[in-house]
Order: sequence, then structure tokens, then C-alpha cells
Amino acid sequence: MGKVLMKGNEAVAEAAILGGCKFFFGYPITPQNEIPEYMAKRLPQVGGTFIQAESETSAINMVYGAAGAGARVMTSSSSPGISLKQEGISYIAGAELPCVIVNMVRGGPGLGNIAPAQSDYFQATKGGGHGDYRLVVYGPASVQELVDLTIEAFDVADRYRNPVMILGDGILGQMMEPVEFKVQEAKQGPDKPWATTGAKGRERNIINSLYIVPEDLARHCAKLQAKYDEIAAKEKRCEEYFTADAEIVLAAYGTTARICKAVVDQARQEGIKAGLIRPITLWPFPDEPFSRVAEHADAFMAVEMSTGQMVEDVRLAVNGKKPVYFFGRTGGIVPTKAEIFAEMKKILEGGNR
Repeated sequence: MGKVLMKGNEAVAEAAILGGCKFFFGYPITPQNEIPEYMAKRLPQVGGTFIQAESETSAINMVYGAAGAGARVMTSSSSPGISLKQEGISYIAGAELPCVIVNMVRGGPGLGNIAPAQSDYFQATKGGGHGDYRLVVYGPASVQELVDLTIEAFDVADRYRNPVMILGDGILGQMMEPVEFKVQEAKQGPDKPWATTGAKGRERNIINSLYIVPEDLARHCAKLQAKYDEIAAKEKRCEEYFTADAEIVLAAYGTTARICKAVVDQARQEGIKAGLIRPITLWPFPDEPFSRVAEHADAFMAVEMSTGQMVEDVRLAVNGKKPVYFFGRTGGIVPTKAEIFAEMKKILEGGNR
């Protein structure tokens, strides 16, 4: 199968099916509505189940049930809808259940608007619900990467028995690009002896996140943390672009990173040694490249469609070795190449120090 032209939302839905997803539960919200629309038509064709729940809260609890029964399951939404799912996401993480959650981020806070944003970074990477838990979070920058990471997300979720989030945005979901589906047949998930499929002569399985005895909960939290430590050791991923000799390094993910790559190209044409570090895993955050590049770079500039969220992780990774600046746009306004380039020039000329 060659490349096909697909909208991001539809591509992520088809990728989920190839990743083995057989159940989808969701509720409409712009700008991700093409995902449930596509799933409503396509899932029954492959023997799967699509249900439009009566609310986001219902949808995430249906995910909890399907994941507990051992199914590969996905839900999708956009910012306010993801907020409504947070209690359920915490329960799923606490019960150690694998699932995939897609957030095509829109402007906020509150109802905000339906334009693209990156202001859900904190919510996704720091644990948007209650308690000590983590999601594996991917920040794709193209429709092709949306496809590849969504397929992989189901494997990663099963490997660690943990929710995985795809953090896109309104542009990525709506844009059309040629994509190649490298997986031709839907994957089959691994055996899940822990799943609640009916005892059938074996010891019963219990899916639970409730631990009344404090010592029991403490042991469970320690177990979860050990898992997160393993994920952090094995799953960090990023792209480096012209960082070997860079004097100023941009840090960006998703749609914004595409613009920053063009800024780096222009800077190089003008003799400016600029580079880019693009985190692909937003959690675990790829801190090593920032620490390493800080040994020779003069400064970093994080670029986001927010008032500054990922920049905090960049500063932690750089750890005071070099200054870290920030440039962002909000309200659904996408920063332009010219704006980012001008801000970078200010830093180099000392006007933003």
C-alpha cells in the first residue's frame, strides 16, 4: 500500500485500528470530531465496537471497563473534554490498565475556542487528575508521526499496563498530508492473564485502585513509581536538528516544532548557528540532549502555543548551565516563522537578556 492523503484526525483513527483497537468510546467536541466519526463507520467493519457515550465522564469509564477486560481501547477528545475525563484517567492509571487517549488541543482556559493550542502540556505531563501517576505522552509533529505513534502507543500501553496519550492540536487534526501505513494488518494484543474475563476455573482477577489500608496504598504507589522509573529510563525520545555546533537552540514540539525547523533553516542560511531539540516523548521528557547541548550552546529558547509550560522542563533539563528564554502565542494564534526568527535575533543581539 502506497501513500494516501488523509486528514490527521482520520489518520489517527485508522492507525488505532491497525494498532489493534477494537473498542472506541467518546463524545463529540471540536476540533477532533472526525475521529469518532471515522471510528463509527470503520470499527464495525473490522468487528469492533463504537459507542457515543452520553458524556465524556461516561466515555472514560467505558474505557476503564474495556481495558479491564483486556481489550485494546481508545478514546479521544479536546481540551475541555479531556478535563472531564481526568478522574477516570487517574482511576485507569491507578488500576494499571492500558489504553490510548487522544487530545487534539484547543484554546483555553474555560471554553476558550476551537483554534489550535499547546496549553494542555501541564495537564498531560504532570498528571491532570489526582494522585501520583503518570501517562506516557507523545507529541507528534506530522500526520505521518501521528500514525506511527498511535500504532506504537497500543504496544507501549500494554507493555507497561499504563495509559498513553497522543497530544496533538487543532492544526494537526485538521491538516491533510500524505501518509504511509507501515502496518498492513491489525495487530493482536498480548495475552493478558490479569484481565477480568470471567474466572472459568481459575483464581478470580480483581481490577481496582482502592487501597483502604495506608500501608497497602504506599506499596502500590511505590510499585507505580518503579514502573515510571523504568519508562523514564527506556522510552525517552527526541529529534535533534543542527545541534552539534549550535549557539542558540530552539525547543519546541508538535506543530510549533515544524515552524521552528524552518527558522533554523533560515538562520543557517544567514550564518547563524541555530539548532532545534524537538521532544517526541513529552513524558518522559528527553532531558539528556538539553544537558549535553548546554555544554557548548550559548542559550535556549522554548517556543510554544501557550504562556509557557514545556519551558519549565527545558529549564530543569538545562539545569542553570545556560539561559533559557521563552516565546509563545495564545488564543489559538500560531507563531509565525518571522516572529520566532525576530525573537531569536533579539536574544543573540542581547536585547532579550
